[in-house]
Amino acid sequence: MLSRLFGIMYMLLNKETVTAKELAEHFEVSVRTIYRDVEVLSEAGIPVYARKGKNGGICLMEHFVLNKMLITEEEQQQILSALLSVGETTASEEKEIVQKLGNFFKTEPVNWIAIDFSDWGSGQKQLYEDIKRAILTSRVISFDYYGQNREMSRRIVEPVQLLFKEYTWYLSAYCRERKAPRIFKLTRIKRLEVLEECFEPREEWYQKEDTNEEKQRDTKGEQVYAPLITMWIDKKEAYRVYDRFGESDIEILEDGNFMVRVAYPLDEWVYSLILSFGASAKVLEPLEIRDEIRRRIAEMKKIYDVDENLPY
Repeated sequence: MLSRLFGIMYMLLNKETVTAKELAEHFEVSVRTIYRDVEVLSEAGIPVYARKGKNGGICLMEHFVLNKMLITEEEQQQILSALLSVGETTASEEKEIVQKLGNFFKTEPVNWIAIDFSDWGSGQKQLYEDIKRAILTSRVISFDYYGQNREMSRRIVEPVQLLFKEYTWYLSAYCRERKAPRIFKLTRIKRLEVLEECFEPREEWYQKEDTNEEKQRDTKGEQVYAPLITMWIDKKEAYRVYDRFGESDIEILEDGNFMVRVAYPLDEWVYSLILSFGASAKVLEPLEIRDEIRRRIAEMKKIYDVDENLPY
């Protein structure tokens, strides 16, 4: 009955005037039942009434919704715009909610944002949908995960939130193997399964977790080493410098080149980032990173110097 009452309200807001016969046919009930529903709505304080005549029918008092809402038109638009931005990452049913609220508010949302997930590919987009479904239904998930130690392990986790940070998507979850909250990089998650088992949120665990990458803990529960890296970068890489680093991390030198200082957890991603600049960047500190970059360049050089060892 509650669903039918809401449906009647929605139709009245959308069409303004509807006959009892139309409502009865739509909800597959008798006209008498519709009139009883109208009485229930009226007793609940909703100004619904029947209008006689050629264009008569059941209708709501004009401007009812706006008069009932304790929010301004600007706040209504903000709500719709926020929901619309979420709708860019969700399926069509969520977008229908935005349209329904727009009908309630009697306004159209401003489509101020567009998000394109095409670079994920079909597989990654399905992964996103599966994780989202697990979070919304509090379902346990399991997956193979490739950690920083380059080893694969099967994880069983209680998913909490999808997090977009530093150009990358992560999953925040309670890991049952580690018995603690963990952050998982989506690109390292493979063969994910949404299990039948449901879980109760562990609020005391999630409140303790700090998502600041400099304070994240590794799989052994130890503090992650995040040294301050000082790096010289050629001015021709300006577009990448401003894409990659925050303004407070960048110093513009007199010759137009850059000095960048950032604190990053020391892992393969950091070395890949540094090497991606090629001859346009040079690590000055700390010496251990500088030496490791030098070692990796030497290993790469060996591959190109000894072509006869390659199968092609």
